[in-house]
Amino acid sequence: MSKNLSELSGRKGLEDSLFNRMGKLAERDGAPDNTELDKLAKEFLVGSANTYGTTTFYDFLKPENKGKKAYVCNGTACVCAGTQDKVKEELSNHLSEDEIGHMTCLGRCHENSAFNYSGQNYSGSALNELDTIIKKKDGVQDTYNVESFEYKILTEEFSSIDEYYASFKATLKRDSAEVLEEIKLSNVRGRGGAGFPMGLKLGFCRSVESETKFIICNADEGDPGAYSDRYLMEQRPHSVLYGMLIAGYVTHANYGVVYIRAEYPDSATIIEREIELLRAAGLIGKDIDGSGFDFDFKVIRAQGSYICGEETALINSIEGQRPEVRVRPPYPAEQGLFNKPTIVNNVETLASLHYIIEQGGAAWKAIGTDRSSGTKLVCLDSFFNKPGIYEVEMGTPMSTVINEMGGGFKLPVKAMQIGGPLGGLVPVSKINDLNLDFESFAENGFLMGHASVICIPESMPMIDFLEHLFDFAAYESCGKCFPCRLGTKRGHELLRKANTSDYKISKKLFKDLLSTLEEGSLCAHGGGIPLPVKNAMEYFEEEMKGYFE
Repeated sequence: MSKNLSELSGRKGLEDSLFNRMGKLAERDGAPDNTELDKLAKEFLVGSANTYGTTTFYDFLKPENKGKKAYVCNGTACVCAGTQDKVKEELSNHLSEDEIGHMTCLGRCHENSAFNYSGQNYSGSALNELDTIIKKKDGVQDTYNVESFEYKILTEEFSSIDEYYASFKATLKRDSAEVLEEIKLSNVRGRGGAGFPMGLKLGFCRSVESETKFIICNADEGDPGAYSDRYLMEQRPHSVLYGMLIAGYVTHANYGVVYIRAEYPDSATIIEREIELLRAAGLIGKDIDGSGFDFDFKVIRAQGSYICGEETALINSIEGQRPEVRVRPPYPAEQGLFNKPTIVNNVETLASLHYIIEQGGAAWKAIGTDRSSGTKLVCLDSFFNKPGIYEVEMGTPMSTVINEMGGGFKLPVKAMQIGGPLGGLVPVSKINDLNLDFESFAENGFLMGHASVICIPESMPMIDFLEHLFDFAAYESCGKCFPCRLGTKRGHELLRKANTSDYKISKKLFKDLLSTLEEGSLCAHGGGIPLPVKNAMEYFEEEMKGYFE
């Protein structure tokens, strides 16, 4: 059935997509009217249940969103920092309870106290200017430390469109198969967390015969603690757009979709502006620079759903379907958006291609380790003396990242969750055992993911953290497979009951629950959440044992 819906959704193409139309219907009141949804269903030849079921899934389309004026960040970094109760209290002095909602991480992890008012994001000391913000509705751009350690590639300052895209024009004169081999030589791996070799993925898509193919930039950076994608889109947008053009050239794709999470309004505005500059420079559109290569962009503004960071759920989202994870195979490279071959790559992965094309695949491969090449952006949260974004060579000791670059901790910290909610829970005692690369983390029983760092202070009970983690996982589950849909909720219930009463959790039951999530979940959302829980049970056994039989 979903294949048919994909075809129906694609009838009008990207310019008049079902998902964008749903978003337009919500602009006035915060959620679409059911009568308008029925009309939309008829126009796209789908059932009313499809449009209703889709819109009620998203935070910013569902009926409960009507009338909301402000949203409080409930991302893990802000929760661990303990700043959000004050944010709610201050907003409540100006707005009614019904006018305040929540957002999951605004990418302001470096200073916390994050909230959104009237479509603009605020954090840090902005809370002290709430009266002015509510009267003027002006955005306040945050600032954070950005440094490179030895190599300055992703953080390199932008020159000019003519200079920056000169290598792209030169590439258009090369055989695209030769360019793909250069990317494969670099061994650049996916920076979104999975670490799959980019060149292999591009090669799969290239080998499929189809008149229509898509390159999707997955800018749905929903992992709390991460704001490197936001940095690239807002301060280095052309690195991302350049990468998409190159990916399109080597796969014979003519369409690029930048799917940007709703919590990053500035990112979407900036990317749209820079796309028009490329259009004016003749670098996108038909027959680019007389090469015969056609390519154009479409920005999709998401509507609030963490699971859309999973590539197949993201594809369903663009099509106007419920963002549920698809069963694979077929993989998106064979059958993705509108049933056409599709590449989905993370923002940082695409941004790496400028250096690889200009300097060659061997130059990128020479940086880092044999299996984890190149540089990586690392996000450090507000518990560091020098929070911010650091560009680090793969293989760098984590002790260097934390103590030298981040300046150590401001307050006593007992553990760090690295790589988002599905990343491992690393006790501070393990810092000296880890290097910043995929293999080091895996060998030590953790997951590097996208390498964002959220600190858990000594003052925060570990069971509070795990309860928050399961609450997040249950709320953000797409609901398609029952191990994740039921298992994450059951995990939250068990931990909450043990945390608020004399109830003791059965160790056997809890282990069975984690095993079911790991082995039975359709994607990494349910399958990955047990890792930090197991880490907590191993390294904080003494603290946790009072909650178990």
